[in-house]
Amino acid sequence: MIFMIWLFIKRTIKSGLINFWRNAWVSLATILVMVITLFVIGGLIFSNVLLTSVLAQIEDKVDITAYFKTDVPESEILSLQESLLKLDEVEKVEYISREEALKQFKQRHINNALITQSLEELDENPLGASLNIKAKQPSQYESIARFLGAGPFDNIIDKVNYYQNKLVIDRLSNILAASRRLGLGVSLILAIIAILVTFNTIRLAIFTNRDEISVMRLVGASNSQIQGPFIVEGMLYGLFAAVITMIIFYPLMLWLGPEVEHFFGGLNLFQYYISHWPQIFAILLLVGIALGTFSSWVAVRRYLKI
Repeated sequence: MIFMIWLFIKRTIKSGLINFWRNAWVSLATILVMVITLFVIGGLIFSNVLLTSVLAQIEDKVDITAYFKTDVPESEILSLQESLLKLDEVEKVEYISREEALKQFKQRHINNALITQSLEELDENPLGASLNIKAKQPSQYESIARFLGAGPFDNIIDKVNYYQNKLVIDRLSNILAASRRLGLGVSLILAIIAILVTFNTIRLAIFTNRDEISVMRLVGASNSQIQGPFIVEGMLYGLFAAVITMIIFYPLMLWLGPEVEHFFGGLNLFQYYISHWPQIFAILLLVGIALGTFSSWVAVRRYLKI
């Protein structure tokens, strides 16, 4: 029984390979269409990783800064700091005194002679103390901002910069969501094209082998024996397309990696490609084989009347 199954698999794969090489140019055209489809899907994976990394970097740098009026006693600010640390949403709170705020301000504008001279002419420090608040999750900043605005400490706070930072995160999140939708739409269109091309390729193979198929039917070949080689042929399209796509991505990521890292900072796409190539290849391989198998199965069912 096992021998018969092995013999059937062996013959099916051999016939599928023969069909594949017999229509070499048509097979090449089908593979190229699949390569384009898988390339877009792979590009969607890399762009999603890149945009997610950029968003994570921005979110990591974003915090809420509560600026206090200059006449607020330090004890009240420290009391607010303790209240904030008790909130579940807050990860850490950094207190910046008026003196430290002035020092940081001078450091940022060290090359601006006008600002430096203006500060020297003032009799007192014009800056108030502040609290830099880091949330555990970006979505929790809004509730922290409401706490600062609605609590008993509202009268000592000059301003909170949450809404300026929120605008940056929201815009980047919208860009990320839009790019995902666009990538999925393009991938879907190309997948349909790949299915249609593979469908017609298998149909051509069936037409080319019509005499052989007729003989197989006369000698009592089963449906699985007839349609098996064509399914294998479709799977081969997906296999070769996935391998070629991964080969194309290697020099592309090698070139783009340092450029993207320099421009966006943080993530190096080439290093990501090297460290995650088994997962990426597995995804492209599964998609490619699924496209080839599905289109082959549809063509066989339709044109062999199985």
